Amino acid sequence: MEEAHSVNSPRRVLSFSKRRKQKPFGFQDSDNIRSSTLRASQVHGPKPSEVYGFVGSISTVVATLIFLIWAYVPDKLLESIGIHYYPSRYWVLAMPTYLMVTLLLGLAFYIGLNFIATPQPTSLNTLFDEYSREPGEIDSQMEEEDERPIDPISDIDITRINDLMFNSSHVE
Repeated sequence: MEEAHSVNSPRRVLSFSKRRKQKPFGFQDSDNIRSSTLRASQVHGPKPSEVYGFVGSISTVVATLIFLIWAYVPDKLLESIGIHYYPSRYWVLAMPTYLMVTLLLGLAFYIGLNFIATPQPTSLNTLFDEYSREPGEIDSQMEEEDERPIDPISDIDITRINDLMFNSSHVE
């Protein structure tokens, strides 16, 4: 007999009550074994996205510190520490500049592609497409006093929208 608060699932009956049926020792479903091992791995340990975020933030801070040390520490101090090879100081300004110009050109290219893909304002493609639906006619067999069903989802004609928005006779 099923409990009052249960849902039929294609695999098994799911119960939302706090009481659980006790199974005899030694007889476990393979689903229960699999779900318990998955649940244990999900509860213990960090999620991969958290690990990637942590490593990414730490590596960003370290790279920024290395860049700032390279940019501001004099050459003689770097050589006294034992660092003899490092890029030219030209790249201190050139690298961020190239990066910013690349990002701005990418943004301009993306906006340009969107302008190219957009139809002209006078095109009928801005009003109708393959997913447009005309409002359906109401069943003529229904009488006035009968309850009317909810109309199916459809597009509102542009002339009706213009009439509602701009016709001053509707303003009260």
